[in-house]
Amino acid sequence: MANLKMFIDGEWKESETLETRPVINPANGEVISYSPEGTAVDARAAIFAARRAFEEGIWSGISAQERASYLFKIADKIDEYADELTQLETMDNGKTLREAGFDVGDAAACFRYYAGLITKPDGYTYHVADPMQAMVVREPVGVCGLITPWNYPLLMSVWKIAPALAAGNTIVFKPSEVTPVTPKKLFEIFEEVGLPKGVANMVMGAGPVVGHEIASHPEVDMISFTGGTKTGKHIMKTAADTMKKVSLELGGKSPNIIFADADFETAVDYALFGIFSGSGQVCSAGSRILVEESIYDKFVERFVERAKKIKVGAGDDPVTEMGPLVSEQHLEKILHYIEVGLEEGATIACGGKRIVSKGLEKGFFVEPTVFINVKPEMKIVQEEIFGPVVVIQKFQDESEAVKLANNTIYGLAGAVFSNDGAKALRVIKKLRAGITWVNSYHPTYNEAPWGGYKQSGIGRSLGTFGLEEFQEIKQININLQVEPIGWFSN
Repeated sequence: MANLKMFIDGEWKESETLETRPVINPANGEVISYSPEGTAVDARAAIFAARRAFEEGIWSGISAQERASYLFKIADKIDEYADELTQLETMDNGKTLREAGFDVGDAAACFRYYAGLITKPDGYTYHVADPMQAMVVREPVGVCGLITPWNYPLLMSVWKIAPALAAGNTIVFKPSEVTPVTPKKLFEIFEEVGLPKGVANMVMGAGPVVGHEIASHPEVDMISFTGGTKTGKHIMKTAADTMKKVSLELGGKSPNIIFADADFETAVDYALFGIFSGSGQVCSAGSRILVEESIYDKFVERFVERAKKIKVGAGDDPVTEMGPLVSEQHLEKILHYIEVGLEEGATIACGGKRIVSKGLEKGFFVEPTVFINVKPEMKIVQEEIFGPVVVIQKFQDESEAVKLANNTIYGLAGAVFSNDGAKALRVIKKLRAGITWVNSYHPTYNEAPWGGYKQSGIGRSLGTFGLEEFQEIKQININLQVEPIGWFSN
């Protein structure tokens, strides 16, 4: 694979220092490419290009229908390059081909969703006491800084880029420095469909350098960030100096509540999917399973039995069900949390080790890991681990289930499994979380808002809410009786 480049003002560019960093295939530890080590100077060049493009109106000034036509073309190109994008996503991130394929399809669908939405009626008129035609309209925010994580390199990029462009904004986009390959292919598509120069800019590099410049620069009007809560707090503080609009989708420690009256095998199946899909590197992962006491032992036995049989391997192997962790650094973090869990007194029911056999010794693989005998105050219960590690807690009744479920700083997602519809709805409404399911886990839709309560973030992606994040609201009052107001006597 050729070395990657950044895309600034319609041109492919190296870093101004010419420095690069290796991009690693997490399945085997091999270098697959080198990406530019962008600097603050590179970020500023992208910001100025986006500002010029916005002020000139080459994007915000065209009709919504014309912007939509570009988005539809992008979606068609994603479909055209679907096989290539799927292979690149698996090579770059490590996820299975099946997962990557779903992500690519969802990315195309997201562009089509916002292409359709932006041409639909919006704004409204309202009646006032004066002879005035009064209305509300929505307008683009301006220059939007978009910063995405490594767990969904393509899809998370699209979740931000599609609504931002649909609304008429220009963008400065920073992909994760760990997984920049499919974002680069996406920008090749932008070039291919003929997006005007300066509308979409991509700067690669480290968060503390490129990300900080985007978050702090006064010519950036908005920051949309997905990633860890600690980083999100820093971005929010930095953006406050210039009063930027901020949208943050942050961490989670999401509860999956299993009542005794649930369909047992369905609950087990979704609980496995909720934590081990994506190797647990999913912000909304069901990393805390809360099981009613009367079925706790039975559930743990069945869950562990099936977890041990999950096929772990390289993402491009068709039989693989769970791929590697994204990097060696992240692998070390997960192994550290497993050690912390043992030191705190929890019991490992299965897993807990790095996989160094069956040809996987050069990759970043960890066994599906299940902790039992845990206490609410333990770090492995309270902190986001972001890997294939789950804790299974016990509750006696509905009240305790809700109390345990809400007992973290996070509020991103949660689920309830029960055949009692009234109870399931009653409990789900008590969860302090923004994304919830009943008798299901993980399905995500472009039409539905994505975001959390508490320290899981601010604002929402996707749906009509995701478009509104990238819009300003303006009131317009038109005087229908044009004559002096007569306020002053002279």
